[in-house]
Amino acid sequence: MIRSAKGSAVSRPRKGLTLTALAAAALLALAACSGGGAPPSQPEGQQGGGGGDSGYTIAMVTHEAPGDTFWDKIRAGAEQAAKDTGAELKYSANPQVGEQATLIQNAIDSKVDAIATTLYSDALAGSVKNAQAAKIPVVGFNTGISVYQDMGALMYFGSDEDLAGQTAGKRISDAGAKHALCVIQEEGSLALEARCAGVKKSLANTENIQVNGRDVSAVTSSLQAKLSQDKSIDYIVTLGAPIALAALQSIDQSGSAAKLVTFDLNTDAAQAIKDGKIEFSIDQQPYVQGYMAVTSLYLYLKNGNDIGGGKAVLTGPSFVDKSNIDVILPFAQNNTR
Repeated sequence: MIRSAKGSAVSRPRKGLTLTALAAAALLALAACSGGGAPPSQPEGQQGGGGGDSGYTIAMVTHEAPGDTFWDKIRAGAEQAAKDTGAELKYSANPQVGEQATLIQNAIDSKVDAIATTLYSDALAGSVKNAQAAKIPVVGFNTGISVYQDMGALMYFGSDEDLAGQTAGKRISDAGAKHALCVIQEEGSLALEARCAGVKKSLANTENIQVNGRDVSAVTSSLQAKLSQDKSIDYIVTLGAPIALAALQSIDQSGSAAKLVTFDLNTDAAQAIKDGKIEFSIDQQPYVQGYMAVTSLYLYLKNGNDIGGGKAVLTGPSFVDKSNIDVILPFAQNNTR
């Protein structure tokens, strides 16, 4: 937000010039202190600036897998929120549920003011209870919409994955799909399983395939083998943008006629939608999830505000297809969509 600068002219004949100069100086000062967009990631925490120094330290703990660009958007949103609210953000992540639980406990032991975490597994319930015992408020985001209240999280920001899956399944069914393959890239993920279960509710002839999302070449070969074996598969539903790009290779290499839809976006997947290689994406707006998780905790600590009144605040599902990709593509490239 640009604020107007107040100033007085030295003499009447030069009034316009003086005011113009002052305005220009103000704009230059703002430009000098503004990085434009989310600040770069800092492993040791991100100190807020836009909102001054609120004195709050907020920990964010996720199940981010190394190399998964999806989480760059979560973190960019969280860091922008920390900047806007003047909070210090301490980000940490581990895809192993036991290690994630340890990271949450580390945040508790370091006496942070609040914790935002993905509720990837029921096994994290003990860690959330420990935070409650230490009187540290916790919000869930991204995963755990069906369990966050039972775990004791105050708020939740994310997509209803079952609803998102049903919506995707209905759309491909309406487009003529007969046999869909739903690709799960993380074993034991409640969110991914819910997505595929939702697809199956709308398109009964949906089968799941488990792949190792940390090895893209293995994903490509697994899908290629499956498509070569079963030519009746006419739609592939991937649950992450990097997996969608691997699926595109598999379709080409197997000679399959299957169409591809995906959950989530990155720059390449957005471009593939524009190029007609991916039919559509079901977007959950990860930048918004990261931003709201941190902002909600700041407001709770400062004013006792409860966003959503205890109910989940949905950030999706939102369709991205050829009808709106020209608007969304620049934001995908900027890591904010």
